[in-house]
Amino acid sequence: MAKTKEIQRRLKSINNIQKITKAMEMVAAAKMRRAVEAVVRTRTYANLSWEIALNLSTISQAKQEPLHPLLVLRSEVKRVAVIVISSNRGLCGGFNANLLSKVKQSVKKYHFQNDELLILPEFILVGRKARSLVNLGYKVAADFTKSELTDDMSVTESLAELAITDFLNGHYDKVLVAYTDFINPMKQTPRIKQLLPIDMDSKDDYLGLASRDPRIGVTKNFLQQERKEHLHNIQDSLFEPSPYEVMDAILPKLIRVQLRQALLEANASEHSARMAAMRQASDAARDMADELKLSFNKARQASITAEIAEISAGASALIAN
Repeated sequence: MAKTKEIQRRLKSINNIQKITKAMEMVAAAKMRRAVEAVVRTRTYANLSWEIALNLSTISQAKQEPLHPLLVLRSEVKRVAVIVISSNRGLCGGFNANLLSKVKQSVKKYHFQNDELLILPEFILVGRKARSLVNLGYKVAADFTKSELTDDMSVTESLAELAITDFLNGHYDKVLVAYTDFINPMKQTPRIKQLLPIDMDSKDDYLGLASRDPRIGVTKNFLQQERKEHLHNIQDSLFEPSPYEVMDAILPKLIRVQLRQALLEANASEHSARMAAMRQASDAARDMADELKLSFNKARQASITAEIAEISAGASALIAN
């Protein structure tokens, strides 16, 4: 009897957990729909705006003179800033773990040689879960609070201002952004993308265009082919009132667009990962409840059988007497 009561208590607890995870799954699904709508609306614009930035970089290289400091490649890279966009809360599967693992792999691959630190990485954190990098001994230059609202991108201005100012001042030689690219509700890919300097010839495998959109042919190979075909036209480009003034007005805005898109991608990926994690938790709770129900029925049947056997034995004893 004690065993059946224990199973009933466990079954009740698991059913309560299943209700909670199911509710969290529904909340995450609602947030995911809004986040995906936001990221899909801006994805094409973000890609095409980045194509403009890369074309401006191509023009600068074709003219063999820097048109703006944001396009200047440093002869030696010693200090790198990595903007890490994570979530504020857990219960989203491997969302944060995969992103931080990607960041640590990048640090080991490109910043160390023969166990000697060649490039000093500094991290700019967005989201509370990224703070675990502090415990690993990495240097954190800034820590921004990430809003839980899908459409609140107020942190974008502060991030862009910090990245651009420190790059122009020479504090950083390269600025990267680490985020999770939204592919579909069941697949999210952590990526590291170079923001500054704007350079299409970067050889880093981790870098590339943000959020590849199959509806447009914006890929690195596509842009390289375009540059070869239209290089003579690029060299004849005219800027009014001056190249610097045009670049100074356009490039910071393009950087902000990329940071905003990275935040939107991260939001959509986070809610998708949480929805999937809560669905798996609900399924696991249901399976566990089914097993406990089977165990309860077996224990109850064994108890009934034992009681019947005792009654039969008592009746047999009375008849014998």
